[in-house]
Amino acid sequence: MAPKVIALLGSPLHEGNTAQLLAQAVRGAREAGCTVELITVTNLDFQGCQEMFFCREHETCVLDDDMQQMYPKFVDVDGLILATPVMTMGIPGTLKSFMDRFQVFFMAKYQRKQSLVPSDQKKRRAGIFICISGMDIPEVFVGAKLTTQAFFDIIDCRFQDELLISDMDKIRDITTRPDLLDAAYKKGFAFGKSFSQ
Repeated sequence: MAPKVIALLGSPLHEGNTAQLLAQAVRGAREAGCTVELITVTNLDFQGCQEMFFCREHETCVLDDDMQQMYPKFVDVDGLILATPVMTMGIPGTLKSFMDRFQVFFMAKYQRKQSLVPSDQKKRRAGIFICISGMDIPEVFVGAKLTTQAFFDIIDCRFQDELLISDMDKIRDITTRPDLLDAAYKKGFAFGKSFSQ
């Protein structure tokens, strides 16, 4: 069976630079033999976490919205490609709210000590992180990367690789940099191949 990968777009620009890099990584993963589902976070209808703590005792959230469809997908997936721009030295608010709703996984793993991900599946689950920043300053990716690493830990997905591209305020249009698009393709292809090693 082909490895199942979710490509998660955190940018509000569905055809912007982040989306184009993600598309190349997806192409690479597919050519490496993976089935890939694209999820665009800003297309989903959901609220941020309300801290109602229903998930302390249950394997889902009390809020009835599009996140109910997300949880089983993230249990079953083998790999995750997460792509986002940096905003305010972190990640976009909608993507952060999406991650916060995975308290369902957090409570299962850390409070009840019963991860939603089967133990035999944990060994192969991995993720890669694609991130762009308008600025080219020290530590510009630190906040976004720490948040992503925490999210990957919560969903039992090993942080495997990254592609970090700064100075996008000067580059502006990623299509003028085929080397960067090719780098995203290669990351996705290598990621896809890693499941068969």
